[in-house]
Amino acid sequence: MTAPFTFIYLASQSPRRRQLLDQLGVQHELLLPGADEDAEALEVVQAGELPEAYCARVTAAKLDAALARLGTRGLPPAPILCADTTVAVDDLILGKPEDDADARRMLTLLAGRSHRVITAVAVADATRREAMLNVSHVEFAPLTVAQIARYIASREPFGKAGAYAIQSQAAAWIVNIAGSYSGIMGLPLFETAQLLEKFGFEF
Repeated sequence: MTAPFTFIYLASQSPRRRQLLDQLGVQHELLLPGADEDAEALEVVQAGELPEAYCARVTAAKLDAALARLGTRGLPPAPILCADTTVAVDDLILGKPEDDADARRMLTLLAGRSHRVITAVAVADATRREAMLNVSHVEFAPLTVAQIARYIASREPFGKAGAYAIQSQAAAWIVNIAGSYSGIMGLPLFETAQLLEKFGFEF
């Protein structure tokens, strides 16, 4: 079967997602929000929202915005991929830390216990829309105040859900992973490949 498309649009600013698509051999072009879009507003947690539902809803909202963006900009047709990663301790959603104190709060909460990393992926073109959810479990070793302070000083926690990146020095604290390493990075490759196969890509 010949794929009807030779590339996809990636509606994400994450360099890790670009790297993971490259790993799959999927050609992609960025389709990022314009200055007139309030992308951060899409990530506001609604009252009583559970982490898995939140992650799926945000990803769907990002995809709606990207589809509108594609039409407005008059770009060539191709599938659009969106994703969102959420870190959760029980039903508590840990977003991106606002400042040092917020990063310290999150890392202290994660220390010495297991948490979930939820990544939703959604793909759509002009005629169809598909989505999947990956949930992985990550266990952190106990952390000292000094360890947390050094990590915050590295500035690595900022811009990351849950205040850490698995491919950073925080990997030294990870006792156990159950699930998808690429999903924890921000794009579960098994689910991504399954979705893209529905749009004619082969792996």
